[in-house]
Amino acid sequence: MNVLKNINYEPNSVSPDKKWRKLIRYYKPYKGIFFADMFFAFLGAAVSLILPLIVRYITGTVVNESKDTMLMHILGLVALMVVLVAVECYSNYFISYYGHMMGAKIEFGMRNEIFGHFQKLSFSYYDNQKVGQLMSRITNDLFEITELLHHGPEDLVISTIKLIGSFVILLFVNYKLALAAFAIIPFMIVYAYIFNRRMKRAFKKNREKIADINATIEDNLSGIRVVKSFANEEAEMRKFHEGNMNFLLSKNNSYTYMAQYHSGLNAFITLITVIVITVAAILINGDSLSVTDLVTFMLYINNFTAPVRQLINFTEQFQNGITGYERFLEILSTSPDIENKANPITDIQVKGNVTYENVGFRYGGDLPYVFKNVNLDIKSGEYIALVGTSGVGKTTLLSLMPRFYEATEGTIKIEGVDIRNIELATLRRNIGVIQQDVYLFAGTIIDNIRYGKPNATDEEIIEASKKAGAHDFISELPDGYNTNIGQRGVKLSGGQKQRISIARVFLKDSPILIFDEATSSLDNESEKIVQESLEKLAKDRTTFVIAHRLTTIKNAKRILVLTEDGIAESGTHEELIEKGGIYKDLYELAYT
Repeated sequence: MNVLKNINYEPNSVSPDKKWRKLIRYYKPYKGIFFADMFFAFLGAAVSLILPLIVRYITGTVVNESKDTMLMHILGLVALMVVLVAVECYSNYFISYYGHMMGAKIEFGMRNEIFGHFQKLSFSYYDNQKVGQLMSRITNDLFEITELLHHGPEDLVISTIKLIGSFVILLFVNYKLALAAFAIIPFMIVYAYIFNRRMKRAFKKNREKIADINATIEDNLSGIRVVKSFANEEAEMRKFHEGNMNFLLSKNNSYTYMAQYHSGLNAFITLITVIVITVAAILINGDSLSVTDLVTFMLYINNFTAPVRQLINFTEQFQNGITGYERFLEILSTSPDIENKANPITDIQVKGNVTYENVGFRYGGDLPYVFKNVNLDIKSGEYIALVGTSGVGKTTLLSLMPRFYEATEGTIKIEGVDIRNIELATLRRNIGVIQQDVYLFAGTIIDNIRYGKPNATDEEIIEASKKAGAHDFISELPDGYNTNIGQRGVKLSGGQKQRISIARVFLKDSPILIFDEATSSLDNESEKIVQESLEKLAKDRTTFVIAHRLTTIKNAKRILVLTEDGIAESGTHEELIEKGGIYKDLYELAYT
């Protein structure tokens, strides 16, 4: 049973005020571009309001002048309009290019922020998360957020100027007609508010469903070899189809609200035109409106209704963006459960002395202890083997040392210093871990080995590879150390991958080592080669070995038998066999 899935990781709540203040702060590094963007948005909107006034002046005044005067006057006004069109064109260019680049830079910063936060979260967080869902937060959500941060202020500025400006001008043209056009707006606002709330809930559900799909895809592609080996393509397809169908149903729900929202508001906008034409006909019939003013009015009606349409589109964009932003904040507000203390120790000289004092661990406050009352005193250079039944917590016990998990109770010390007082990076640099399931990054062999020491020279990497018994097989590859090994090192055998991981730890040169069943999945020949490499690596270092095959730890200086109640037995192989306790039972069970 995986008790980890019972743990509940709730993000800290973020107050609305803090949420919006944080959102606004993302503009701070780009405030110059932002204000320039707003200026050109204002300028472009103002030009669109001026042009119809020039047309009104031409049709209402200039056409009544003498031919020679009219021609010169019109040519001058046309030249002015050409200049204004050029200004509007550049304004739109600035908004489109520099505004989008500002959005892209904000997205760049936010992506760095959330990725950096992912690096701070402990193993226990990732034990309960799906990689595909987390990737969705970094990609889809951030795109929607930055689209809002870029287009949102522009659309609001442009729409507000056009809406207010055109309404004021329409009041001067004919206040009765303007009031008739405006009469429908309050009803539109109420209608928009009702459906706005429904759309927000629907879009949030969409985000969750697409994250589930991404998680399914990531899981399938990462395990494609297992899928094919069991011929389970159809089962995977059914699983994906189910998730895809759930997403489709959530889309159906959101599109229902969206269709009602758009169709209703578009109907209101059309009603504005109908009302204007009706009232205009009545006013013309009563000699209260001239044809010139009607033409001007109809030109401005577009300036009046266009921003309303723009605000409609903005509302949809706002729902997408704010939903993504709330999901983004959920990650950032999840506090790491393992952090550095204030002013942690960074200059400790680690020789390899390790002490466990009454250490206990459980995965949650309401769950049973995995183990408790563990007491150990390990001297520098000791070779310690840890054995016990499956699930007793051997890996977890050693994972507490580099603080991959935090001990529930008790204290772990290195060189007499509580590890909680040591800077995490310093602590982990002094502990090398080699696991059964080796993880190699996509790329070259040399890049994967250099991961143990990022500033290592090629000569240091080759020397580490020789110590790990990896140099010979690497040299035989077509591109040697520059050979691309594929995702997770799929182009290499299990033994080759393990030797590269050992070379990586040789390069790291840590005084404390943890071998977590490092040879249990290898064939006999590979195991022998890797075991020799491990013994070279362990020389003069404090070494902890979790062994699946008990024959590999016969020469351990001390063998510890772990149970739920702590260390039940301790001694050499011969001493424990002679004692006739738990270790002897495990040994005989494995080799009889």
